[in-house]
Amino acid sequence: MSSTAQIHISEVQREREQYDRHQNLKSVATSIVSTLVLAFLVALGLHYAPGWPRVKESFFSGKYFALAFPKVLQGLWLNLQVLFFAVIGVAILGTLLAMIRTSRSPFLFPLRALAQVYTTIMRGIPMIVVLYLIGFGIPGLAIFGRIPVALLGTVAVILSYSSYVAEVLRAGFEDVSPSQRASARSLGLTSGQTMRIVVIPQALRKVAPALMNDFISMQKDVGLISVLGAVDAVRAAQIVVATSYNFTPYVVASVLFICTSVPFILLNDWYSNRLRKREQSGGMV
Repeated sequence: MSSTAQIHISEVQREREQYDRHQNLKSVATSIVSTLVLAFLVALGLHYAPGWPRVKESFFSGKYFALAFPKVLQGLWLNLQVLFFAVIGVAILGTLLAMIRTSRSPFLFPLRALAQVYTTIMRGIPMIVVLYLIGFGIPGLAIFGRIPVALLGTVAVILSYSSYVAEVLRAGFEDVSPSQRASARSLGLTSGQTMRIVVIPQALRKVAPALMNDFISMQKDVGLISVLGAVDAVRAAQIVVATSYNFTPYVVASVLFICTSVPFILLNDWYSNRLRKREQSGGMV
């Protein structure tokens, strides 16, 4: 009797799996066809646009793409260096600001007020304005002597993005259940140990997608350091455009920035889907 039931269940399961495979193949085929149709319509519209030949020559010239690629790639190395140190600085300053804002100690009230004012102001100032203020304001004080432009740009990026990251982390810290803190304190952990061992790891898992989005935005905004005169990817593209009167170098810079961003975008999507599946299955986030 049991063997008959197992056979019956197995047949039902096989039919269900076969149906799921059929539906998946149908969905994939539909997606491919709709994508090809859309690409065809876009290509057709561009082909019959009156100004497409001029736009193609001005923005998608193979000759100027090959000419600008090595120079823009060399400039991208400066962007990656600034990004590396900016990520470290933002992580440190953003975490400190978030911990200060979530603290309930009366002794830290002045710091909490300053942190709140700082995050409010910095989130309201456009990134390019922060670059101008730091890039031209600090050298104007004539205190530190000659400062590399890349360093000034890195400081501006840190000051701007630490406010966003601090608010994301603060939301994550406050989302951790108070019972977790109470349990940790009942086990003899100090306030600092509770924050480091219990609160921060749980908060990071919850706000990781938001932090990755901030990182991707910062990765693009690092290109704004060109307004200070730093020869990064964007500035290198501008130099080639000024000598060739062709805008293809901007496309080269865009392609390189996309290539550096796509892996992190895919990682963010994967991790977000993973968290969503855990939540739906009732697993621990």
